[in-house]
Amino acid sequence: MKIGAQLYTVRDFTKTVKDTEETLKKIKGMGYNYVQISAVSEPKDVKELKKILDDTGLKAVSTHTGYERIISETEKVIEEHKILGCEAIFCPGLPIELHNKDGYLTVADEFNRIIEKIKENGLILGYHNHGIEFERYDGKTGLEILFENCPLLEAEIDTYWVQYGGGDPSFWIEKFKNRVSQIHFKDMGIIKNTQVMPPICEGNLNWERIIKACKKSKVKYALVEMDRPTIDAFEALKRSLENLKNFGIKS
Repeated sequence: MKIGAQLYTVRDFTKTVKDTEETLKKIKGMGYNYVQISAVSEPKDVKELKKILDDTGLKAVSTHTGYERIISETEKVIEEHKILGCEAIFCPGLPIELHNKDGYLTVADEFNRIIEKIKENGLILGYHNHGIEFERYDGKTGLEILFENCPLLEAEIDTYWVQYGGGDPSFWIEKFKNRVSQIHFKDMGIIKNTQVMPPICEGNLNWERIIKACKKSKVKYALVEMDRPTIDAFEALKRSLENLKNFGIKS
């Protein structure tokens, strides 16, 4: 398993091409070799972004791409990911009206319609959870309904949001063994009785168990992310990498 940086953490520093160049240089300088593309404002041209990544020495292993684009612009999305050299396309969430039993079944049908084409092009299609997918319908979580009805779909488990939804991150990582090539490493802490996202290993999630579950489930990339870091975003990424290396994980 390798450690990567999820660029949503530093989205405020990718508003211009120059900012994105500097941001990626800083991430590479910390010791990261892999990133997930998410919320990068500029450059919008994927060829230009690919050149910046190559010049910096970073590999984009996946992106977060919106649900509507994935299902309605499938061929264009595939082309963009091949240009970037990504391994996977991850849907970061769904419109709120689809977060119900019928909605998850509809999404499974839509993904089933396009997933073979995505796989034929050497790419993985996956879905990233928040907490909302852990609401139960007739005894099953929304996450279970979606994945049971779309057997080729991968799970991009987000450790923070599983915990937020009342789940055990290690259990859910193992539940999707061999369907979790990439996951989000996100810690959960508490400050003044409010849940927060500190650097990895500086909150309260059980990282020893999580890492063990990742190895058992054959996770390839652990992507470090803090939606709202408790400290400077770059320092949070740096400390997270240093902390994870203490577990013997390589960047």
